[in-house]
Amino acid sequence: MTPAADLARQHRLTVVVHGRPAPQGSKRYAGHRLNAASGRVSAVLVEQSKRVKPWRALVTNATRTAIGDMAALAFPPLDGPLEAEIVFTVLKPTSAPKRKRTWPITRHSGDVDKLIRSTFDGVADAQAVVDDSRIIRVTATKAYPGEHPDALDQPGAIIRLYTLGDPS
Repeated sequence: MTPAADLARQHRLTVVVHGRPAPQGSKRYAGHRLNAASGRVSAVLVEQSKRVKPWRALVTNATRTAIGDMAALAFPPLDGPLEAEIVFTVLKPTSAPKRKRTWPITRHSGDVDKLIRSTFDGVADAQAVVDDSRIIRVTATKAYPGEHPDALDQPGAIIRLYTLGDPS
């Protein structure tokens, strides 16, 4: 089998999302409920961040728009091994230096792994991919506006999806 590093990649979709990226993280306990279908009682867990749902909706809508722009190509959901490149543009704190490059390493900029989770869920909700488990390789970057070549001029993200296959 060919290692992932040796797989040829083909660009399939670019999605530009405007809005504040939100990490999908911890859940809080909200009691129990009875599952009507199974008759079992289970715990109810609720997302703690109020920003996750709006971010996922923005990603889903932007992905659908990007797919719609490719409608002439009849875009089926991507399947097989996939690669994703994401550049998250996050808010720069007002206290950060204005003329010096700084890094988004504060807690308010979000953990990159949790930003990826919420973003992949939005992409999957838009049916751009069969399932986000198909993504086997990820490059993710957090940047402030204007401080990375792919950073947007406002908070958001650029998502590029690639299919991976044999180089032959």
